[in-house]
Amino acid sequence: AETQPPVTNLSVSVENLCTVIWTWDPPEGASPNCTLRYFSHFDNKQDKKIAPETHRSKEVPLNERICLQVGSQCSTSESDNPSILVEKCTPPPEGDPESAVTELQCVWHNLSCMKCTWLPGRNASPDTNYTLYYWHSSLGKILQCEDIYREGQHIGCSFALTNLKDSNFEQHSVQIVVKDNAGKIRPSFNIVPLTSHVKPDPPHIKRLFFQNGNLYVQWKNPQNFNSRCLSYQVEVNNSQTETNDIFYVEEAKCQNSEFEGNLEGTICFMVPSVLPDTLNTVRIRVRTNKLCYEDDKLWSNWSQAMSIGENSDPTFYISMLLATPVIVAGAIIVLLLYLKRLKIIIFPPIPDPGKIFKEMFGDQNDDTLHWKKYDIYEKQTKEETDSVVLIENLKRASQ
Repeated sequence: AETQPPVTNLSVSVENLCTVIWTWDPPEGASPNCTLRYFSHFDNKQDKKIAPETHRSKEVPLNERICLQVGSQCSTSESDNPSILVEKCTPPPEGDPESAVTELQCVWHNLSCMKCTWLPGRNASPDTNYTLYYWHSSLGKILQCEDIYREGQHIGCSFALTNLKDSNFEQHSVQIVVKDNAGKIRPSFNIVPLTSHVKPDPPHIKRLFFQNGNLYVQWKNPQNFNSRCLSYQVEVNNSQTETNDIFYVEEAKCQNSEFEGNLEGTICFMVPSVLPDTLNTVRIRVRTNKLCYEDDKLWSNWSQAMSIGENSDPTFYISMLLATPVIVAGAIIVLLLYLKRLKIIIFPPIPDPGKIFKEMFGDQNDDTLHWKKYDIYEKQTKEETDSVVLIENLKRASQ
């Protein structure tokens, strides 16, 4: 096969936010008997393509330089040696790489609102005013996100994303760029496929009832979702066993007459072997599945809990809870009043020898002093009496 001359005037341009378009002209002096085809691929020979068009586009985040190599040939066979490959690259983003935002992530909430969050770059100024721009195929122009907010260290912005023109949104994506209007930080790009990063709203439990020893749960899916595109997780908490039983449900259906004539969009699941004489609390959450979406990692929040069954009468426990402090307080008072008597009964007093001796021989304080005074008085009285008797005897003798 004859080798053809290389393509000419290869150029690159960017449309919207992240749509890169390469264009070129046919080679000069190509063989008139050659039906030209163009062989092209990106860096590291990725995405090889052989086509007659003189252009190629790719939707790619422009955080790094992207290069395309193009050559001409006469057949659609990859084994046919193309001409010399001509390369053209996109320019790298301007600015310090350490100033660009990090951890730029976007989640499509309930197919109605997209929320993007990021962290400031290491070399970004704390007073940087960030701006988020977005674009998708249903928009006529690039729009700016107005709802900027902060959650701790993260900065975020949310914008409405509904009523897409093409219902077959699986082939579309949202292009995102975060930068500042002053041009002090490096722009950061992201492409969010509409088949990934989808987080549904929690479902709404409509009804619970028991039948034949089984618990039937009926709920309504979040809006905007088809039932076949969702997987479910049902959590049942039993008050008696105090355990959380979790059931993974891929297809929720119930064959039960109780559900005949239900509203469209309601789902049913049967939880087997549930004790009806205890209180059972049920919660449900959902996520997208691989039948409709690429991503099946984002669970919705848990639904509002609903309970069914009988629980022990709380009146008795409330009464006991209120009466217990009164009973304890009364017991403490009684113990304080009769503690001494109880102590004497339980631990009889041991006789004190010192007290016994004091009782036998008297106290040496006031009583002893009293008897000493009495003895002195008796002695003085006796001496006076003896003196008087002696004087009288002497008088008698002298007479």
